[in-house]
Amino acid sequence: MNEANKKYLWKLIQLTGDSLVNKLPDHPNHPNGRNPYAHVALKVKNNFGKSYKDLPDEKINEVMTYLNFIKDTEGRKY
Repeated sequence: MNEANKKYLWKLIQLTGDSLVNKLPDHPNHPNGRNPYAHVALKVKNNFGKSYKDLPDEKINEVMTYLNFIKDTEGRKY
């Protein structure tokens, strides 16, 4: 992915993470609370099989759609 798209997707990941602050469930492996930004980045990696940085530019719209899905579902799931 080109540098401009990487920066754009990282900004969208941050905004998605912002929407999940204090909304993720507690977990014993995270006694100080969950990191919503790492959570979103890991969800993207697990869904697409690689880091957002390593995806082809053609996947940007698909990643954006997935981030909206995370924002819409994860925040009210718990």
